[in-house]
Amino acid sequence: MKSSFKILLASAVLVLSLNACKKHALNLTPTNDVTADIAYATPAGYKQQLVRLYANYGLTSPSGSDNSDVGGLNAGFADFLRLFWTSQELVTDEAVCNWGDTGIPELDNATWSTDNQFLRGLYSRSISQITLVNDYLRQSTADKLASRNITGADATNVARYRAEARFLRAYQYWVLLDAFGNPPFVTEADEIGKVNPKQIQRAALFTYIESELKAIESDLAEPRANEYGRADKGADWALLARLYLNAQVYAGTAKYTEAITYSSKVIASSYTLNPSYANLFKADNNIGNTENILTINYDGVSGTNYGGTTFLINAAIYASADAAGMIAGEYGVPNGGWAGNRTRQNLPALFPNTTGSIDKRGVFVGPKATIDAISDPNDGLKVTKFKNVTSGGTTPASLNGTFSSLDFALFRLAEQYLIYGEAVARGGSGGNVTDALTYVNRLRQRAYGNTSGNVTTAALTTDFYLDERGRELYWEGHRRTDLIRYGKFAGATYLWPFKGGVKAGTSLPAYRNLYPIPNADLIANPNLVQNTGY
Repeated sequence: MKSSFKILLASAVLVLSLNACKKHALNLTPTNDVTADIAYATPAGYKQQLVRLYANYGLTSPSGSDNSDVGGLNAGFADFLRLFWTSQELVTDEAVCNWGDTGIPELDNATWSTDNQFLRGLYSRSISQITLVNDYLRQSTADKLASRNITGADATNVARYRAEARFLRAYQYWVLLDAFGNPPFVTEADEIGKVNPKQIQRAALFTYIESELKAIESDLAEPRANEYGRADKGADWALLARLYLNAQVYAGTAKYTEAITYSSKVIASSYTLNPSYANLFKADNNIGNTENILTINYDGVSGTNYGGTTFLINAAIYASADAAGMIAGEYGVPNGGWAGNRTRQNLPALFPNTTGSIDKRGVFVGPKATIDAISDPNDGLKVTKFKNVTSGGTTPASLNGTFSSLDFALFRLAEQYLIYGEAVARGGSGGNVTDALTYVNRLRQRAYGNTSGNVTTAALTTDFYLDERGRELYWEGHRRTDLIRYGKFAGATYLWPFKGGVKAGTSLPAYRNLYPIPNADLIANPNLVQNTGY
């Protein structure tokens, strides 16, 4: 079961061209040469269309990795994870990129413009996925099923597919909530193509996402009872826990008690920590891994693009041996190695070297930790966390020796441990510091290989959790959100190299806690108002 859905995803061809999405028209239906009555004629058709909803997370177009279904963006940049990762990591203390592509230096310096192509790409990609889901939901109502003679167990299955589709939409609205705050908003209930989408305010969008996730819970599979790569109740609870942890930022009201409630649901279910931190980020992490809750699935032969984990691996290493002796082949991409992304010194500083007590999560390579010049490829350490190599040391098949089969975890149990602990430290009810300590020390015992890294309850301050999240979750797309929640992204209370475009770092204005609505959508939709400050 675990491999079957990954195979379906790898072989899925996206027949939906998403032409409407190129114009950011959230209220238009995707267009293609296959009519809905054909695509949804059978129960198998509904399953295949669900597969395509998931596949849209890991592919960039209907016609292969050299094309993009998001208009105005190079195909190599157009993958969801690459865009999301760029928006969450390059603007922070965890990562920097020395490429000169338009828009990247702006992100490195946290001085992005209102039309940064990577931010516009993330916005467009999220909207394209919401548009797909809206169309799926319109085609899977009870009336539509009855008209197509889909009844009984088949109709029950489609009800679960609908719940999963709504989860995927809620996740993308969370991306927009977190990054842009006040995006256009449309559901399957809105008329298609009649009026421009209205803008939803951030607090109202928070409430909508919360209500959707609660509404679909009973229709989703039990934790780990679904096919690998499909959403279940565990994913639903994990997203709710993340949403509630950030509720003060999103909606102005703290909901740490609710964060404890839903992270506890995940923790009490059937997920367990992988004994090996390193194996979480290897190419067979889809096999026997009970820590990952929901993944984006990649295949190095049948489901390729230049984003995803292919990007995470290749952009951190050289094609041939560098000053630190790194060779691309050792990371499962023998013909890859793009050498762009590195750390800023703040990240490796979270992993101090002490005699007999080494945190094995920190895997950095390079001759120089500090960033004196972003353009210098030897400034900053490279991250070797992600590998297209199995836990047994073999390299899976890879098209052109470049593409990765490593799956990426959108949610994993470790994050839920840290959500629980931080929410307790912030005063949430329903949890306790004893359990929080147990969860933290489980992570640290795995990291150190023994109990030498264990901490006591006195260490469990809110600031401790920010640092521990950095150690456990670095380069997994959490850092911008974390720094904003802690009040350390904007302002000058916490600096990192080239924050604000200054080598020593400088203050960022508070409005940069949100990204701007892209200019193209403001022009196309008079209902939209730009975020404050832009």
